[in-house]
Amino acid sequence: MHSNNSHQKQLENIISKDFISEDDFQLLISEKSLPFIEQLAWASRSITLRRFGKTISLYAPLYLSSYCINSCKYCGFNVHNRIDRKKLTSSEVRKELAALKDEGFRHVLLLTGEAPHITDVSYLKEMVKISKEHMEHVSIEVFPMSTDEYSELVKAGCDGVTIYQETYNRDIYKSVHVAGPKKDYDYRYQTPIRAARASMKSIGMGFLLGLAPWREEIIELYRHTHEVMKIDWRARIAVSFPRLRPHEGDFQVDFPVNDEELALMIFSLRIAFPDAELVMSTRESSSLRDGFIGLGITRMSAGSSTMVGGYSGSGASLEQFEIDDSRSPKEISEVITAKGFEPVWKDWDESL
Repeated sequence: MHSNNSHQKQLENIISKDFISEDDFQLLISEKSLPFIEQLAWASRSITLRRFGKTISLYAPLYLSSYCINSCKYCGFNVHNRIDRKKLTSSEVRKELAALKDEGFRHVLLLTGEAPHITDVSYLKEMVKISKEHMEHVSIEVFPMSTDEYSELVKAGCDGVTIYQETYNRDIYKSVHVAGPKKDYDYRYQTPIRAARASMKSIGMGFLLGLAPWREEIIELYRHTHEVMKIDWRARIAVSFPRLRPHEGDFQVDFPVNDEELALMIFSLRIAFPDAELVMSTRESSSLRDGFIGLGITRMSAGSSTMVGGYSGSGASLEQFEIDDSRSPKEISEVITAKGFEPVWKDWDESL
């Protein structure tokens, strides 16, 4: 009991600080913190309301291409999976964007498999420019690029880059990235740093939940985030929590993360990074996503399709992974409103 009381006092002390050190963060995410999850939830809620107000920003992922040259054991786009590959033309992208705009979206995330010879920088620049005609905020989740290439995309109107390290454990990284350029751990690690050097406004980071023990992963993410913030303090950090979902292929998750552990992760990151966007995708269930509204999550995808051409039916191909929350954007928006929050369809930061 005594050790519980002393841990609670330590947590109270950490929550009141302006800067959360790595030692503080270790305490926040420790197993000893689980009995105090409600206290951390309230702290996370209070910080989120103070920094973001009662808003949840909504975005849609738009898959441009399913071609990929990597062999990643956990991914449906794996080069060895026998699926119909598809790359959208500019007219097909316009149809997808029109469908999303009709749903109310003004923030789109453009995604591809990693195949730079098929979806090269000039293709991506064109897609960013087309997207900017329809959307106010355009970000990308594609293959790692050089600082100069990111600068070109910034000039084309790109607002953000999302790049997950997938896992920070080098041995596991090597074992799940069997072939392809993605095998290069260090080049991938430096990618958000290069994006920051190119003055990208928003930089999305994270790891795949389930590949390695999550406490080891999140400490590395804490360090990585601070490295990126040192390069450009103006860049807004966004952290996602992608739990591995079923996909084409046969991959078993060795280190599953339960809902309570996910909650501890989210609350600890909110306390450590008060201004970071915390993102939850439709990988998660509707009940879980609804429960996190107001408790730390500030951005959600809605009505998502992980198929290429999935919104307008432009020759849809296989999904990258299965989604769990299949509600329409309107339904999700109504839930947010019913909880006393405001769904924001464009990037809130730029509208201030």
